[in-house]
Parts: sequence; C-alpha cells; structure tokens
Amino acid sequence: MSIFKKDDLQQEAAKASKEAISAIVSKDMTITGEVAFKGKARIDGTIEGNVKGEYLVLSESGKIHGDVQLDSLICHGTIEGDVNAKLVTAQSSAVIVGKLSSANLTVESGARLEGEIRSINAKDNSKSSGSSGSKGPLASPSSVSFKRAESTS
Repeated sequence: MSIFKKDDLQQEAAKASKEAISAIVSKDMTITGEVAFKGKARIDGTIEGNVKGEYLVLSESGKIHGDVQLDSLICHGTIEGDVNAKLVTAQSSAVIVGKLSSANLTVESGARLEGEIRSINAKDNSKSSGSSGSKGPLASPSSVSFKRAESTS
C-alpha cells in the first residue's frame, strides 16, 4: 500500500535499484558514531549513531540506533530514531520506531511502524529537521500518529 505521492515513486525506485552497492556493513560489524555516504550502501550490522546518505538498503539483520536522513531507504531491519527520506519502503520485516518524514512511503503488510508519520515535499527533504513550530518543508499539515497493538497470545 502506498501513502502520499506516487507520481515519481516508480522512477526514483528504478533509478536507485539499478545503482551498484558501493559500501556494506557486515552482519558482525558495529559502528559507533555518525555515518555519511554517497551512492548506495547496505547495512547488515549495527550502527549506533546518525546515518546520512543517498540510497540505503537495511537488511533484516541490520539495526540503526539514531536518526536517518536519506534520499531512498529500503528497510527490512530495525531503526530506532527519526527517519527523513524522499522515498521509504518498509518491507514486512521492518521495524521503525520514531518520527518518519517522507515524500513517498510504501508499507508492506507486517511492517511495524511506531511513532509519527509526516508527508514532506521531496524538494525540501534536506531541510526538514526543524521543530514543529517553525516554518518547515511540509507539503501539507497532514500527519498520522499511531502505535501498533501488540498481540498477547
């Protein structure tokens, strides 16, 4: 199911998926500190800090404990922090806990999102870390807040 704008979603996704992965954080690696990259990266391990880059694939074993600012995110793993990206795809195994701001959002059945979701203007993605009281890049004041109910069985 897609939420927000769909016009450039397929073009952006096709462009990003064709790009070769230029960096991989392996499953056995833990990086503490801020990570910044250009191009396409894949995280199978753990990042303890903020991540800033272009296109990121977070695998099922991948974990990020910090804020994320990207052009595109394909999330199979866990993010505990705020996510700001033009294009976000939360796969069925994804867990995102925090504020999610995106121009294009796709959520697969089974993905777990906890926090606030906001639609942003794709052109203003890099400027969207202001407070809610300031004039920001929001295309509209629409936002959704929710927490998924946990099963007790």
